[in-house]
Amino acid sequence: MAIAEAENTDVGGVAAAELRQFVERIERLEEEKKAIADDVKEVYAELKGRGYDAKAVRKIVSLRKQDPNEREEADAILELYKNALGMV
Repeated sequence: MAIAEAENTDVGGVAAAELRQFVERIERLEEEKKAIADDVKEVYAELKGRGYDAKAVRKIVSLRKQDPNEREEADAILELYKNALGMV
């Protein structure tokens, strides 16, 4: 019973049990995030093994995340800079 009381005790205005729950949730989510990152790494290794360029696919994934208007604006700026530097 002493352990249960200690877990629910406020220490300096902090509810220990509630804080512990938050910390444990964060730890579980971090574990899930690492597992997902490992899965993504495996997919990139697989596509590379099949002859695709992983760097190009990463760029495509990044572009697909962007808002179409933001992507269009970034493309226009890039084109402008390339023209200014004689790269086109």
